Amino acid sequence: MTEAEIKLKRTESILLELIPEALGSLNDKRLHEINVIEVKCSRGKSDAKVFLDPASFSDQEKRDYLKLLRKARPIIESFCLKDQGWFRSPKLTFEFDEQLKKSQNLEELFKKIAKD
Repeated sequence: MTEAEIKLKRTESILLELIPEALGSLNDKRLHEINVIEVKCSRGKSDAKVFLDPASFSDQEKRDYLKLLRKARPIIESFCLKDQGWFRSPKLTFEFDEQLKKSQNLEELFKKIAKD
């Protein structure tokens, strides 16, 4: 692993801790119940994709949460910036991680097959 990759992973792990903290500090209680699963940085830490747990949210709820997160993004970014003393915070984009749900569905299918 190169030094650049290590720095990128470190930034991802810092953001994975800071973003839920930032969400918890916001006034909107709905954002407190969102779970961050993973953060992936790209383009030399200038962008970060934040993957959220889709849990049991409906499609409409997911759209509403993403809209709330887009509005809260500058606040979350400045929270990370101040906490770490960075010159610039990565531009955050939020999306629900549907891969987790797909893998859980596959596991359930395999269990059903195994029982038969």
